[in-house]
Amino acid sequence: MTHQTVGRPRPGLPDDPHGHTTEPSPSCPVEIALAALKGRWTTLVIRELLRGEHTFTELRDALPALSDKVLSDRLSHLAETGVVTRHREPAWPSRTRYRLTPSGHRLGPVLQTLWNWGTDHATADL
Repeated sequence: MTHQTVGRPRPGLPDDPHGHTTEPSPSCPVEIALAALKGRWTTLVIRELLRGEHTFTELRDALPALSDKVLSDRLSHLAETGVVTRHREPAWPSRTRYRLTPSGHRLGPVLQTLWNWGTDHATADL
């Protein structure tokens, strides 16, 4: 008799050719998501932008331990990956506002799931 899980997708294992790879690939959906979230502070920048659009200064004030260089780097990376858009306001001095794209907003539940897993894992009896 064949086990009931043979031939059926298991939770967490997609029925997709990328799910059967033998080595990491940049085209793997999980690798794409992890690449978008790479770098320390990235998840906190996204968290702030999930609360609404912000200027650079507002983000810096919300994350005071984050250096300007790293914040600038994270915002550039998030813009390159399509998570954040920049909107330059035509004024003097000009202001740039950062907001999440629809794709960036879809990271909210991903971050919540990671939070939940971390909470469960931190309190689990290992």
